[in-house]
Amino acid sequence: MIAIKKYSEIDDKFFDGRDFGGSIDIVKDVLIDVKNRGDEALSEYGAKFDVSAPKSLEIPQSELKAAAEKMQKENPELYNSLKYSADLALRFAKKQRESFDNFEVELEPGMFTGQKNIPVDRAGVYVPAGRFPLVSTVVMTVTPAVAAGVKEVILCTPPRVHPDDKAAAEKAGLGVPGKPFVGGKPYADENIMAAAYICGVTKAFACGGSQAIGALAFGTQSIPRTDVIVGPGNKFVAEAKKLVYGTVGIDMVAGPTEVFIIADKSANPAWVAADLLAQAEHDIVAQPVMATDSEEVAKAVAEEIEKQLAVLPTKSTAEQSIANCGVIILCDNLEQAAEAANRKAPEHLELAMEEGSERDKIAELCHNYGSLFIGHGSAEVFGDYAAGLNHTLPTSGSARFTGGLSVRVFLKTVTTLRTIPGTKGAVASAQAAGHLGDAEGLAGHARAARIRLE
Repeated sequence: MIAIKKYSEIDDKFFDGRDFGGSIDIVKDVLIDVKNRGDEALSEYGAKFDVSAPKSLEIPQSELKAAAEKMQKENPELYNSLKYSADLALRFAKKQRESFDNFEVELEPGMFTGQKNIPVDRAGVYVPAGRFPLVSTVVMTVTPAVAAGVKEVILCTPPRVHPDDKAAAEKAGLGVPGKPFVGGKPYADENIMAAAYICGVTKAFACGGSQAIGALAFGTQSIPRTDVIVGPGNKFVAEAKKLVYGTVGIDMVAGPTEVFIIADKSANPAWVAADLLAQAEHDIVAQPVMATDSEEVAKAVAEEIEKQLAVLPTKSTAEQSIANCGVIILCDNLEQAAEAANRKAPEHLELAMEEGSERDKIAELCHNYGSLFIGHGSAEVFGDYAAGLNHTLPTSGSARFTGGLSVRVFLKTVTTLRTIPGTKGAVASAQAAGHLGDAEGLAGHARAARIRLE
């Protein structure tokens, strides 16, 4: 049963960021090895950690196309859902792109300053394929890069045994965790390959784990070096992204998922419970939280969670998440619930409230979240899959200082200066720069400014 506690009983540590990473020496060694030995190291790590270590790494575009065509034929509902999701995500990302203006303005007579938003040349996206191959992550990582105008989008995802190699692998008892099939054709999860084709990936590689992050950061004989790496992963992938930051840009270092729901007395307990469990099933350390000013709603949601858990196929994971990390917070009022949400700075924040001035007020009071879902109908899972929003969001309190993955990650905002010599603005700046150079003891700076006055 999920714990129900009063706001005054919640320990301050609950509002601290949760860190499940830490320095992992093996990741450092992997990154150094990949940097030094390239494909040779990738092949060895594939044989050590994956179910397949293909002879070559790049998955031909023909394989991606075939996977998409197979999905369209055999599972048209999934295919159409992916197309719908990708279309919404691309339209939203293009609208974001429009908001980053290029401009030039004359601040002083003869002095023109400006900014340009330039896409990176090459983006790397990582898509996990463990217990749950995250086909939706392809949509969320690739579409903003495409909307930004990135020339090349390089995808890495863990390898799978190619259909042509399955018979040989099965005969030898290989192609399973701990017993990889080595030397076959490059292949990956078919749904991920299909999504890669639908979304417009330039190149895809059957390479996973921290070694894939190293390849995208440093480049190898097969995998080109990228400028930005985005996408989720396990603790080894997260640590690798943290370590290569500076060599490349990254979106964020994401931890276990979390949802925080502010519910008033109009909330539907079954809907709220379903939303909490949708996050809980991700991981035993996922964090489902609700805050309400109604004890009746709190008890009803707790009971509904137990009822839904009983028939949930992912019960074993969700139940541990609910028991170990979940909580329902009883607040004196909804303003206090908003205060709790701001202190927690959750990845997802839902307002399970009736439309009206009270909901509008709470929405305005809340300012720390990765994405906000307003009203009973706005299920967080819509944002996960098919609402245009990006589901790659800040966790563990980092929503206090950053937002989620967007077009911005793939853009460089650079500045420009253009002057007309002898104009009022140019002369004034040269004079001011000279005095400031003197004050800092940088005579060369001062001279470079004053020489333009001679």
